[in-house]
Amino acid sequence: MKKAKIYIPTKTAMQSGRGKQKKWVLEFETKDTKINPLMGWESSTDTLEEVILRFSTQEQAVEYAKKNSILYKIIEPKKEKFVIKSYADNFLKN
Repeated sequence: MKKAKIYIPTKTAMQSGRGKQKKWVLEFETKDTKINPLMGWESSTDTLEEVILRFSTQEQAVEYAKKNSILYKIIEPKKEKFVIKSYADNFLKN
């Protein structure tokens, strides 16, 4: 049976905004990973690891997984506290 995880990806170091953090991702878990003895690369015979599906909502991703009989686990996003401070706060002692 296929296994997958459903989550919202975190922003990369190259992103400053939060625009692409609204899509939910269904990503299949890799099985049968092996180290290639010649090159030392990790390889697998499972091609589902290359499939990444994006959904607008978590409910759509869960519905897709249920409809296609995929075992899934949901990874909830961590809530970040956004602290608004002024430029002058960088120079004030606390």
